[in-house]
Amino acid sequence: MANDNQFKTKTAFVATRGVREYRATIPHVVRPDDSVLEVGCEWGTTTALLARHARSVLGTDVSRECLARAREIHPDVEFRPLDAFDLRAVLDLGRQFTAVYMDLSGLSGYRGLLDLVALLNAYAAVVAPRVIVVKSGGLKHFATRCRAWSAGEPGADEVDRA
Repeated sequence: MANDNQFKTKTAFVATRGVREYRATIPHVVRPDDSVLEVGCEWGTTTALLARHARSVLGTDVSRECLARAREIHPDVEFRPLDAFDLRAVLDLGRQFTAVYMDLSGLSGYRGLLDLVALLNAYAAVVAPRVIVVKSGGLKHFATRCRAWSAGEPGADEVDRA
């Protein structure tokens, strides 16, 4: 059973669809004093873009082959191996991240939506960043169809009943 304490995160979530939207958020979301963690950096292209806008950035991926390529292409950017689901490893990095970018292609559809939401909540609780930007078409579509209910609020009785 849920309790009120599990929904007290101050982290904002931004869902994007596709790499173009994911990257377009950078100048609008990332602040010059941010320390950014990118989870699922693949070849580091977005990580390098993040580095232009933040104080510090760390690109991570589960694939050591991708990380080798990322280091080759972007030698001035820091990359490390990391399994997105290993929160102990994230804490062991010993850094406070103010923004997290997540590009987890395997969780971008509806089948991975519950796993993705659980992962986002875990990062919000454990890492406690100001914002998490996630590339997930499934999550973005779901979020656009959601609205928070509040009885008596203007428009509350306008929900389409069809």
